[in-house]
Amino acid sequence: MTGRASRITPQDRLYRIVEDGMCIGCGLCQSVAGPDVVRVEKVESGYECPVVVGELDHETVDRIVDVCPGTRLDGLPDRLVDADTKHDLIWGPYRRMVLAWASDPEVRYRGSTGGVLTALGQYLVASGCADFVLHVRASREHPTFGERHVSVDAQSVLDGTGSRYGPAAPLIDIDEHLDRGRPFAFIGKPCDIAALRNLARFDARVDELVRYRLALVCGGFMPPHGMDRFLREHEGLDPARLAAFRYRGRGCPGRMRYELDDGTHRELRYTDFWGTDESQWVLPFRCKVCPDGIGEAADLAASDTWPGGSPDPETEDADAGTNAVVVRTQAGLDLMKAAAAAGFVTVGSDVGPRYMDEVQPHQRKKKLAVRARWDGLAAMGRTAPRSTGLRLDDLARRNGKENNERQLRGTRERVRTGKASEPRPRRRKPGPR
Repeated sequence: MTGRASRITPQDRLYRIVEDGMCIGCGLCQSVAGPDVVRVEKVESGYECPVVVGELDHETVDRIVDVCPGTRLDGLPDRLVDADTKHDLIWGPYRRMVLAWASDPEVRYRGSTGGVLTALGQYLVASGCADFVLHVRASREHPTFGERHVSVDAQSVLDGTGSRYGPAAPLIDIDEHLDRGRPFAFIGKPCDIAALRNLARFDARVDELVRYRLALVCGGFMPPHGMDRFLREHEGLDPARLAAFRYRGRGCPGRMRYELDDGTHRELRYTDFWGTDESQWVLPFRCKVCPDGIGEAADLAASDTWPGGSPDPETEDADAGTNAVVVRTQAGLDLMKAAAAAGFVTVGSDVGPRYMDEVQPHQRKKKLAVRARWDGLAAMGRTAPRSTGLRLDDLARRNGKENNERQLRGTRERVRTGKASEPRPRRRKPGPR
């Protein structure tokens, strides 16, 4: 430890994760180190990142590196993969793939696709299977961001509905929730759930108390600079004037809506914001090298079901919304069955991995490319995450030598030109958001 400490400080080691573009701002490092040592907050770059505010030591950074989903992502633990589990190279282990939607029309309408995750969260607190649900709602302070929220009843779960495509730190105080000693459910991004699985290797309370881990199939989020550019260039707005922002919901996907400080508002189609194909997406670098947007570490994951991966701008307003649910564990199966029996979700027809390829083509494409992208990072001396159980070498072989070489070259070029880097976190000066 002495030799290492003489070469690099604990602060340098923590900030290296951010500077190499691997931080997703989940907040777990704050919970591990304590808010008197590390705080995850909005910094000058616009992201939510860890800021060292106290005495950070190497032992604490060792623990952070071991649990950070920017440095380690694993698949479903072996103990949860039983004899009835099916396997697919792209989609991983699963017990069932099925179409489903919230039975309550209001939940389905407000839930932005089929409302399944919202309905399941409502069932869990209404039935007493979980004392509360830890999830994300729209931030009260930064309208385009999300913020962690605790729901203890069905109405509170509903109030947090609607996809959030901005930064969010749902795990900033996970240690405090575990200290309560009460069983709960977590709904979040796949990388957030990977962070919980990482933490469970060091803290037995995670597996004891986090009874259900539910994920959305995630295509990434809009980085703050991308959002500011959209508002300024597309809408002619000063981002500081935003009072509220809804990315989607109230339909499938529903309209994007923003409100200004003078009470005026405007709605746009989902495709006006994201475009009609992934070449128009603006994503953080970490999302471009994510090996698990499909929630392999979750009990179940719910996805959109648009053929080709994007809604038809001409018909999206008429779509009632249907999720495809990838159920991975016995807990996920039992939850779906119980929620359906209680009238919270309606279960439709079964589907399979090739259907998922059709409605989530960008997930398939990225899954095949990730190993080569990580190899490009390693070749440039950058942080390349560790991973087990995600079949990345087998996927790379399926991807083929030519495609892998192209992905590796592209990643190296991103690093060389600074597109895979973030500045060292600096606390924002007081002033407008």
